[in-house]
Amino acid sequence: MKKSHTGWALRKGWGVMLAWAGMASPALAASLQFGPAAYPPRMMAFGTMLAVAVIFGLAAYIYFALALQTIAQRTHTKDAWLAWIPLLNIILMLNIAQKPLWWILLFLVPLVNIVITVIVWMAMAKARQKPEWLGILIIVPLANFVLPGILAWAD
Repeated sequence: MKKSHTGWALRKGWGVMLAWAGMASPALAASLQFGPAAYPPRMMAFGTMLAVAVIFGLAAYIYFALALQTIAQRTHTKDAWLAWIPLLNIILMLNIAQKPLWWILLFLVPLVNIVITVIVWMAMAKARQKPEWLGILIIVPLANFVLPGILAWAD
């Protein structure tokens, strides 16, 4: 009876708990591995992908914050350091675009936030004496990574 109970527990994923409690056979307890060698290759791949995603996300955040700070400095907008603080960088973008601060609420409305984002980036392009149509590129994949750099560093 004990073997069937142990087999049922292993099928339910409780083998480790039973091994720690001493309810499993010694052979089963010895076969359970703990530590890095016990991780299946899928978990190692997931951990690697997660680390790469975090590194790319951090690099993208630094790029956008640096570009937004440079845009603020070139348009002589005060408090350019707000580019580095999440959510407060929206206030900085509205200040650069010379839009009212209550528009922050519009960024919280689904689908409306896409339109508001385009309008704000178009106004930011105008503030940098660039063509306003560049603001539309913020909704185009991959071009939205280039647009802040164009507005920040292109003369």
